[in-house]
Amino acid sequence: MLTQETKLLLIGQVKDISKIPIRTIRYYESLGLIKSSKRTEGGFRQFSFDVLTRLAFIKRAQNLGLSLEEIGNILQVYDQGQAPCGEIQEKLEEKLLQIDHQIDQLVTLRSEIKGLLSGWKNMGRQHEDTICPIIQNISTAGRN
Repeated sequence: MLTQETKLLLIGQVKDISKIPIRTIRYYESLGLIKSSKRTEGGFRQFSFDVLTRLAFIKRAQNLGLSLEEIGNILQVYDQGQAPCGEIQEKLEEKLLQIDHQIDQLVTLRSEIKGLLSGWKNMGRQHEDTICPIIQNISTAGRN
């Protein structure tokens, strides 16, 4: 009798269950994020059911902003029998700082664009050596 541990999935079945394209599954395998258990006589990849857990983890970690390299490092810790939660916490704290920095940059950019747009109505005559005086005057002032 086959148990879930011994039954292997073909790549098409993994795609259907995980909703991840075959090309992506192959790419993850090439990066070492997942491994096929073996191949059929015809050369088709076969995967254990654990691959579904790994794929779900990879997609969730990507959605949280982790890179495939970071995810690979986390999975290496896991594959060595250790819980990678501490490393994940560190990575997510770093992501939170990056997001806060990006928000600050966006607020600054928003303010600058609002200022440009408010000056649009007062735009004077265009000089021959400028493409758009409002943008060039602001950017030139910012470099000094």
